[in-house]
Amino acid sequence: AERRDLTQQREFVGRGRARERVELRARSEGGVRERRCVEGAMVAAGDLLFAIEPDQFAASLDLAKSDVAKAEATLADATSQLQRARALSRNQNIAQSTVDQRVADEARARAQVLAAQAAQRQAEIALGYTRIVAPIAGRIGEAALTQGNLVNPASGVLATIVSQDPVHVAFPVSARELLEAQRKAGANGAAGRVVRVRMADGSLYPEPGRIDFADVQADRNTDTVLVRARLPNPRAELIDGQTERVVVEGERPERALMIPQASLQLDQAGAFVLVVDRESKAQVRRVKLGAARAGYAAVLDGIAEGDRVVVQGIQRVRPGQPVVATAAPPGPRG
Repeated sequence: AERRDLTQQREFVGRGRARERVELRARSEGGVRERRCVEGAMVAAGDLLFAIEPDQFAASLDLAKSDVAKAEATLADATSQLQRARALSRNQNIAQSTVDQRVADEARARAQVLAAQAAQRQAEIALGYTRIVAPIAGRIGEAALTQGNLVNPASGVLATIVSQDPVHVAFPVSARELLEAQRKAGANGAAGRVVRVRMADGSLYPEPGRIDFADVQADRNTDTVLVRARLPNPRAELIDGQTERVVVEGERPERALMIPQASLQLDQAGAFVLVVDRESKAQVRRVKLGAARAGYAAVLDGIAEGDRVVVQGIQRVRPGQPVVATAAPPGPRG
């Protein structure tokens, strides 16, 4: 039994989340003229993904532009009439009421120009909605509609884009565990902790992450707080929505009394090991175990540092029996 550095770990069940996720929807009505996206492919921000037939919207824009021109011509005429009326008024060749009427006419014409310009902007926006572009970079999912289908704002999601790198992993932490972390490292006890993800085959994802957010509210049903970690995802191995095992490591390793897991035995009373005492006899020692790492288990109580525990040949040893013990080869560190 010897002292080793042991990094404290807690394991949680979490779910992967894309850092950015956008559902593409139609904001105008018309037939799908083009579908340029390739399902499952990477897209860049600004890429054209769907094109809706623009003819009716282009015609509406032309009509709006003509209304703007008409309103501007009316304003020019009203302005000219007002200037002429003011000139005549200086010589008292026109009634003041007529001048007031010209002022009102010019103001109405100016308002009509503003209204026509606003209608033109609306028509431009509507025409722009016929081009559905990628607002973010990421991987695009399955497209719900193909070329030739009629779409409108009620058609639902056309496709979904999720960013790939980095990704977030969100997992609930009990209020007790969060309080323990805060007491160990201050108010931001969870922040900065190293996070690793255990993959479906049991292996650890090679890219470590860091906790970057803890929710400000607890779930009233489970009394847990949602914690989020950010991890690099250069090879797109972590998928949005995927259930994952999350391993949270402590900030600093602690010294712990460790023994090889091969020395542990279990019976109805719990865990025990066979210790070779100073008289070279095997003795049973009940142990209280802590965390396990890399083939070693931490012992919280039951044996002392330097005790020799039987690792190999356990099946041939009986308690109280003299044994001839040799040192086992050293195991891996860490």
